[in-house]
Amino acid sequence: MALWRAYQRALAAHPWKVQVLTAGSLMGLGDIISQQLVERRGLQEHQTGRTLTMVSMGCGFVGPVVGGWYKVLDRFIPGTTKVDALKKMVLDQGAFAPCFLGCFLPLVGVLNGMSAQDNWAKLQRDYPDALVTNYYLWPAVQLANFYLVPLHYRLAVVQCVAVVWNSYLSWKAHQL
Repeated sequence: MALWRAYQRALAAHPWKVQVLTAGSLMGLGDIISQQLVERRGLQEHQTGRTLTMVSMGCGFVGPVVGGWYKVLDRFIPGTTKVDALKKMVLDQGAFAPCFLGCFLPLVGVLNGMSAQDNWAKLQRDYPDALVTNYYLWPAVQLANFYLVPLHYRLAVVQCVAVVWNSYLSWKAHQL
């Protein structure tokens, strides 16, 4: 409980910094889970650079983009009724999610040094599956998030659920 109160104080004092650092930390945790539990690499074979890439993606891309998106979405569709939450979820999943994944996957490829041709081929191969998998998880999560969670906590809630999603994305983004 003390940790939660400390998080709330930090979030109130420095909302943007805390949201970005939370996203980076949880992206890194997702990659660690991917490498250790999904891929079973073991500590000797753990790719620290890959984890740092995912932390960088969380701090430099996911946190700012998703955090900014929630602010825009809340201005565009103000309110917290069930209908408002449904509208936000439809816009989030119909417009934002496809664009976000279409940027995320090739950006990881660039950070991993992939050629433009290999990155394009990988995007064509992995994007449809990633988007369909997105639709299994995120509509229900986002509907609850938009209806029940105050704006300044939405990124943190999503990133906690996203530890599992980040593990999947890290695995998908790093498959060759």
